[in-house]
Parts: sequence; structure tokens; C-alpha cells
Amino acid sequence: MIFFFIDDDTDDQEIFSMAMSEVDPSVTCKFANDGIEALAELQEETFIPGCIFIDLNMPRMNGNECLIEIRKIDRLAKVPVFIYSTSANPQRIEENKQLGATDFIVKPYGLDALIEILTRILQNNKPYGGS
Repeated sequence: MIFFFIDDDTDDQEIFSMAMSEVDPSVTCKFANDGIEALAELQEETFIPGCIFIDLNMPRMNGNECLIEIRKIDRLAKVPVFIYSTSANPQRIEENKQLGATDFIVKPYGLDALIEILTRILQNNKPYGGS
């Protein structure tokens, strides 16, 4: 299974990868540095990630815009999409859920906290059985 992580911060990409390898070593992480790069990757018809994680604040195309475009792709309709941000603004969280986010994750401080969050996600959400 592949988890697709869209974030312009390479440190966040590395931490996410380390945490995911602790939670479930069978999951492969694929990364995009912004929404435009992510959408280009998602144009590949055979690429259907098990889950998608999108940083909210990115250059070129922010997380909201990326989420809207991803939700327009029919073959990704069942893929859980999580917004991943430092913001904990309740209005912003609700806005993203209305745009089609499965849930909103506030970026934790530290690897252990991220491991705990990812463990909960895998237990409570069924990743899509795509490629």
C-alpha cells in the first residue's frame, strides 16, 4: 500500500516516513512537494494511494486547492484524504471537511506523537486498497 504525502517541507516528509515505517513497515510513502506536483503524479491512472495527506500551507497551490482538485478525480473518490497542518483553527478544520477532507490532523511535535496519530488513522480508517 502507498501513502501519498504532499508537503513542501522535506523535514516533515522525512519525519512522516520515519513514523510510518514504525507504524506499518509494509506501507510505502510517496511524496510531492506541492499541490501541482501531486496532481501531476495523480494523473497516472494506475496510481491510487491508500491514503493522501496534504499540508495546508504550500507554495504554488495550497492544501485547500489541492484537496478540491483531488476530489474531482473519480477514481480517488474512496481514498481517505487528510489535511495535515500546524493550524488548529476550528473554522478552518470544518471548512476542509466540507471540501471533502476525511479528517484534519494538527501536526504534532515529535515523532512519538506522529506515530500515535498514524496508528489511530490506520485503526479507525480503512485505507483504500489501491496501488
